[in-house]
Amino acid sequence: MDIRIENLRKTFGEKVAVDVEQYEVKSGELLGLVGNNGAGKSTLFRLILDLIKADTGSVHMTGVYDGQSTDIDVSQTEAWKDWTGAFIDESFLIDYLTPDEYFHFVARISGLNEEQLQEELKKYEHFMAGEVSGQKKLIRNLSAGNKQKTGIVAAMLLRPQVLILDEPFNFLDPSSQSVIKHLLTKYNQETGATILISSHNLNHTVDICPRIALLENGHIIRDIANHNGEAQQELETYFDVQ
Repeated sequence: MDIRIENLRKTFGEKVAVDVEQYEVKSGELLGLVGNNGAGKSTLFRLILDLIKADTGSVHMTGVYDGQSTDIDVSQTEAWKDWTGAFIDESFLIDYLTPDEYFHFVARISGLNEEQLQEELKKYEHFMAGEVSGQKKLIRNLSAGNKQKTGIVAAMLLRPQVLILDEPFNFLDPSSQSVIKHLLTKYNQETGATILISSHNLNHTVDICPRIALLENGHIIRDIANHNGEAQQELETYFDVQ
């Protein structure tokens, strides 16, 4: 799925959170979104997911789903939810359930049967490292890292064509960070899904994202092609100056 942003603007009082005139993420791209705190990364993701309403402008998803061509404004229909998975923060979780109960809930409302669910969960066993699935703890009693893992796995369960993850490396130990980088790269290659991630960690972003968007005060000020990690120096220079 392509994601097309047109004249998208969101303000909170006098603060401009997002102001993007035009931007497009092509189907199958793995895009990294970077910027300082307050740059607008999470707000942009929330606008793409129609979690907050834009002051002006629109976000469109365009492509082929279930054999049919589609071009929709995400604020005008919920059809895009059929092919989109996302994890932004803990508010996406149902914290009085165990992780397994939550995975079953996601599977049930999405039409996955038990066999299909278990087959999907097997793909993330290494990532969950025996600390998420099969545990009796409620989600609210998990560590921040295991809550993060629960949300990421749930977002990927249905093999979405669009995957959006806000700070997926946060709270994860180094081993889990390495595993999720491998998982995202492999998932992108195997499915051709369009993946958007944000991160404060430049190294992780440069490692896996062939394209990187740099946000400043709600504006995408640079669109960087990142082949063989050459974006690292440009980004480090920018943040050093900042």
